Amino acid sequence: MVDEIRNYLSRTGYGSVSPKAVLFDMDGVLYDSMPRHAVAWQQSMAHFGLTMTAADAYATEGARGIDTVRNLVRKERGEDISLEEAQMMYDLKSEIFHAMTPPAPIMPGIPELMAQIHECGLSIGIVTGSGQRPLIARLMNDFGDYLTENHIVTAYDVEHGKPAPDPYLMGLEKMGDLKPWEALVVENAPLGVAAAVAARCFTIAVNTGPLPDEVLLSQGADIIFPTMPAFSNRWNELYNNIKSQPSNLNSQL
Repeated sequence: MVDEIRNYLSRTGYGSVSPKAVLFDMDGVLYDSMPRHAVAWQQSMAHFGLTMTAADAYATEGARGIDTVRNLVRKERGEDISLEEAQMMYDLKSEIFHAMTPPAPIMPGIPELMAQIHECGLSIGIVTGSGQRPLIARLMNDFGDYLTENHIVTAYDVEHGKPAPDPYLMGLEKMGDLKPWEALVVENAPLGVAAAVAARCFTIAVNTGPLPDEVLLSQGADIIFPTMPAFSNRWNELYNNIKSQPSNLNSQL
């Protein structure tokens, strides 16, 4: 893990990683929800005469829903639709997703990981491309011991979603105007990894889906774990390696 930290410092030019917070993506990270999202995307887009495969759903994971809809329409019909029309189409996708029972379970390893992060004195934030309106209530119900509502970034907080850095830059702002080297990011999707890397945060990829590791690494992930329990089991090792790195604050001023 020492090499990965050094590579991050070399990539960014920062003198140290001094985390005060951990920013989590939501779908596929906090919740094992992506198989349901894939079904909801396929069914909802078929209603509008559009074709989206499960592979498409995973490839666009992390983007704002309205952006995914607009890009799909542009690709299949060569048309640019309004934000309002895209929102209407995305609302159907959300309706189908939330009608699925039971709700998507919390990802194995997440409760243990959050408890360890909390014990280290770090704050926890959520940065999601989702615009699902019920999401904040569930996040607070499931993770209220570690999370406050003003530490959640959704699709409605930014104009440009992942892979742009804006969601994670907003996350840094919401966590108290943190600098990029003061937050770790946990992601599982290519667009999310690209966004976190563009925001210049230390980016931890956890491959909870069907994509090859190389896809996440090619987007610039600093370190990758095969599952969330595997990451949780090595959290203390990673955090201790980060804390043991020599600091050169002059390069961060």
